[in-house]
Amino acid sequence: MTRLEFDDYLDHIRRESARFREVLTSCAPAARVPACPDWDAGDLLWHLTGVQWFWSRIVLGESDPEAVVERERPSSYSELLDLYDECSAALTDALAAADPAAAAWTWATEQTVGFTFRRQAHEALIHRLDAEQTAGDVTDLDPQLAADGVNETLDVMFGGTPPWGTFTPGEPLLRVDCIDTDDHVWVRLGIFSGTDPDSGTSYADEADISVIDDPGVEPDCLISGPAGALDAWLWRRAGDDGIDVTGDRATYDALRDIVNNPIN
Repeated sequence: MTRLEFDDYLDHIRRESARFREVLTSCAPAARVPACPDWDAGDLLWHLTGVQWFWSRIVLGESDPEAVVERERPSSYSELLDLYDECSAALTDALAAADPAAAAWTWATEQTVGFTFRRQAHEALIHRLDAEQTAGDVTDLDPQLAADGVNETLDVMFGGTPPWGTFTPGEPLLRVDCIDTDDHVWVRLGIFSGTDPDSGTSYADEADISVIDDPGVEPDCLISGPAGALDAWLWRRAGDDGIDVTGDRATYDALRDIVNNPIN
């Protein structure tokens, strides 16, 4: 799968962030967020405000995430909307002036500003969907961005092996097909082990996945559907009603168990 151009990611951040703001402007502040039931609309607004502020500081050169000074949450919803505007503009302005190839801190293996272009496009997309579900005004996800999101969710958010860990591939093999964009993501099930040197947390024989190149064989399980439906399903913002599953059901169930963890 070919990634989007960095200018496209930036355009998506602007559009999705604007739609997020538009929906929440007229939403009741106490309305519950379906995918994050502990949050109301104000909490959702505050979350993306803080995320976009944090990453604007990283793009501008802060190398220590602990040194980023958090903004104080305003007491009123209208003031929170104003702060969101400021923090969202700070992120898009920083990215517009940045070199995607420049070195920058991230929590992932990829340590460039380019990571933030991509990650924040998907952050804005999924939280725009959260805002729409909260307000009861859901619109379609952009197919190209959603297809890239399917890859990013499987490869980065749930897959990917840190340098301190080991992924041992197993036999089960899946392919995820975005039928409206003709994109395909191959996924190998396996086992992850390792000890995080920062937290000291040990992982022993944890079920895991790895995105791989086309192996040239038939998958044990094929999962297919529109890119938006697949992306929302992987993010637990929708069920699998719009998704077709063929082949070994146990392989599908194993993948579903691995990705059945909420990510905000």
